[in-house]
Amino acid sequence: MSEETEAELNQRHAEKMAKRKAARNRMLATKTKEKGLLIVHTGKGKGKSTAAFGLVMRALGHGKRVGIVQFVKGKWTSGERAVLDRFPDQVTLKIMGEGFTWDTQDRMRDIASAKAAFEAARAMLSDPALALVVLDELNIVLRYDYLPLDEVRAALAARRPGLHVVVTGRNAKPALIEDADLVTEMVEIKHPFRDGVRAQIGIEF
Repeated sequence: MSEETEAELNQRHAEKMAKRKAARNRMLATKTKEKGLLIVHTGKGKGKSTAAFGLVMRALGHGKRVGIVQFVKGKWTSGERAVLDRFPDQVTLKIMGEGFTWDTQDRMRDIASAKAAFEAARAMLSDPALALVVLDELNIVLRYDYLPLDEVRAALAARRPGLHVVVTGRNAKPALIEDADLVTEMVEIKHPFRDGVRAQIGIEF
């Protein structure tokens, strides 16, 4: 049996790709709905907030306005904040946290911060000018029961139809996962921290 020539391989590849393209076009033709998505980034792996800020950059690139509430990372200076400060007409950023609970060591103070952040989030969820709202580390405060889960779910469900919302943080509540349209779990395979590498500028913050 003779081997295929390069031209025959190319022709067979082109035919295969044409069939795939036709099948994909048929599939895409069935996707006609548009809606504001509830997106959850969770899991133990790195990249939950990073992915959310990637969506922020994408929205900004299309001229959209974005609201961000940071529920925990208030004490951290980060590269993304420095970038977002350059878009004051498009970005509303509320830094409401005071660090993780082991930083404050004050449960009532953490609860008060979470409640204040949630009120800021409520305002953004009802702001018709915003196309995207990021609730960074909301899963963390829900995990510690600093906010009533039912109240948060109700507020998210009551958002206007076209508003996209991203919720980040480990240990997303099962009910929130059930409510979401898109859920991504970041799975840690390797992390340099385990080898004694500290958090570094441009990677972790």
